[in-house]
Amino acid sequence: MKAIVNANLVVDQAVLEGKVLVFDAQIRAICDADEISLSAVDEVIDGAGCFVAPGFIDVHVHGFGGAQVLDVDSAGLATMSRLLPSTGVTAFLATTMAESMPRLTGVLANIRAAMTQGGGASVLGCHLEGPFINEQVKGAHEAQFIAPFSSDILANHADVIRLVTVAPELAGGADFIKQCRQLGIQVSVGHTAATFEQGMAAVESGASLFTHVFNAMPPLHHRQPGALGAALDSDAYCELIADNVHVHPAIQRLLLRAKGVERIILITDSTMAGLPDGTYQLNGQTVTVQDNAVRLSSGRLAGSALTLNMAVRNFMANTGLELPYALRTVTANPAQLLGLAHRKGQLAVSLDADLVILDGQLDVRRTFVRGECMYRE
Repeated sequence: MKAIVNANLVVDQAVLEGKVLVFDAQIRAICDADEISLSAVDEVIDGAGCFVAPGFIDVHVHGFGGAQVLDVDSAGLATMSRLLPSTGVTAFLATTMAESMPRLTGVLANIRAAMTQGGGASVLGCHLEGPFINEQVKGAHEAQFIAPFSSDILANHADVIRLVTVAPELAGGADFIKQCRQLGIQVSVGHTAATFEQGMAAVESGASLFTHVFNAMPPLHHRQPGALGAALDSDAYCELIADNVHVHPAIQRLLLRAKGVERIILITDSTMAGLPDGTYQLNGQTVTVQDNAVRLSSGRLAGSALTLNMAVRNFMANTGLELPYALRTVTANPAQLLGLAHRKGQLAVSLDADLVILDGQLDVRRTFVRGECMYRE
């Protein structure tokens, strides 16, 4: 049993001062100091006036520190899991790119194995981004691997795939979305040229999210709102890459006004976070990391170099949100999307002790995954 003292606990939309957080693999108590004998715990951790928040959940991350989800063996996932706690991430969806079905099958097998491993941030499953996308808005995905909807990959990997990005305007889109939902898989609308009507129909069929909103979809037009209009007008969640490269700060403010903090999920879409500026390989494509952006030789963005604590910091600076509300976008909201609110996403008794200790600049001091320290500054 461990206890964190002398810290500010972020509980729901409040910051609690003078409380003690007691935990092992789960949170056991949040109480006043005089309600517990610290001699009864094995380790007392001085929070040094920092914030203690629920661990961050990244539902869209391709790579970190030079490791990639699409690496042939499972070493890439193990490296990501080990390194991501340094950014406050305690759980994540290993996110793919469009690839051949044999390659994706192998990657899904790696993810399945990683879901039962420890040693870092928990691998919650797969976010299948590609191959079921529209070639017109493929972004950094390679056109040769974009494919029609296939139920086989779902049936064989329903225990691994937690989220799939789809372009609903493609033939069979509505049926595919319904099939995903019947299998308990969440659906996100993305890399899409859908009309407003097609986007809203996708939500009605069960889609609950829009992938990196504003990016890889046509811009908003006052007579043709498109998928972006559906994202803003529906009750679905919106992913947001708050690196100030993918989406201008003013647009981030407009998104917050349109959706409210309850329907925004900050993501990294990281491919090259944790690496210095330079030239690298992303699934066989050459990319350059410079000025906080990752770009192909064509200049097209290819994911990001963003970390999730940086995303929260940027979003707060851009919108004026206070810390407890901004943190919701990387904790409670993704947990609710994935049906994990009974286990993760809040500081509450009986939930997993996925915790991050943050200083006033949101730099990470310590991260715990199910009570085990996975990162210490």
